[in-house]
Amino acid sequence: EKNLAKLEEKAEKNLIKLCEEKLRQQEKLWELKRETLLKERAQKCSEALDKQMKELSPLVPVCEQFQEQYKSFAASLDATRHELPIKNIHTEGDRKTFLDELGKQLMVTQEILTEITPSHSEDSGKTLTALKELKKVSQELDKELQRNFKEVQDLSFEVCKEVALHNQSVCEENHGLDVVKDWYFS
Repeated sequence: EKNLAKLEEKAEKNLIKLCEEKLRQQEKLWELKRETLLKERAQKCSEALDKQMKELSPLVPVCEQFQEQYKSFAASLDATRHELPIKNIHTEGDRKTFLDELGKQLMVTQEILTEITPSHSEDSGKTLTALKELKKVSQELDKELQRNFKEVQDLSFEVCKEVALHNQSVCEENHGLDVVKDWYFS
């Protein structure tokens, strides 16, 4: 009995040690799993970042060019924002004469443009009207086709139902009602 008690006590100690070791191993396993998941997530993020860099790298020169053009545009806009002093521009005569001459030239330009553009604007107006009518007609046709398609589907359903009922009645007549019941309800 003493040996048995000693063996039981020893077995309990070994069992406790094994349980503690199992817990340590589980904790170690969980830590390793967590590290593996973190590494996988970091790798996926790195791959996504590499892919983005690959896709966006051609846009870097375009963005730099845009920045330069924007700076140039902003400088030009800033320079022309204020009225330039007339004394720095050489004009024949005084300011009023220069503006009158400029107004005459603008009127001539406007007349030339109105001679050239009316035929195109009339054609554009006619084309726009025709396009609007075409759009309206196509929308009406689309609605009508949808309606007709629905009617055809309903008719097809009714025909299929009637054919199925007819075939069922023919089967019932040919094989008898008891045999057909077994087919449907067994």
